[in-house]
Amino acid sequence: MQDEMTGREILDPEAVVGPEVDTGREMNLEASVPAAELEQLKGERDQLVDRLARLQAEFDNARKREAKERADSRDYTVSNTVEPFLSVMDNFQLALKADGTKEQLRAGVELILKQMEEALKGLNVVAVESVGAQFDPRVHEALGSIETKEFPDHQVLEEIRRGYRIREKLLRPALVRIAVNPGQVSD
Repeated sequence: MQDEMTGREILDPEAVVGPEVDTGREMNLEASVPAAELEQLKGERDQLVDRLARLQAEFDNARKREAKERADSRDYTVSNTVEPFLSVMDNFQLALKADGTKEQLRAGVELILKQMEEALKGLNVVAVESVGAQFDPRVHEALGSIETKEFPDHQVLEEIRRGYRIREKLLRPALVRIAVNPGQVSD
């Protein structure tokens, strides 16, 4: 027999501890041990073999049940994560079908963006503060610099790509351009 999950061979308990293992030894046992005691030992052996087979079956069932529960949990998590974005996608499809002016289309896209931000907020995903903040290499990635005397050195002047975090964990850093003020001495 082979275990379906691992492909390893499972030994038949009867083959390992059955009476066919060593008949010469068993004959010596029969001669030195009374028949009643021998029958009792065989009964205990059979009970242990049966118990072992049951425990193996229980273990296999528990392993299969755990794998199914893990897959169900993953599916549940994905469905709860995707659900808020389905209405956003529906609104994008409606926007593509709409006939309107450039301003109306822009206003519609802004509403969809706001809906997307709300969906992210529902998943505890928030944008990283960027423009106007001091450059922080833990949450910002500098893509370039702008030489200026109006702003302090290393202040974020422009956000190229928004960064996001989920609770305290950074999902992706914000791509920014920072101020370089030659009049100030950097720390």
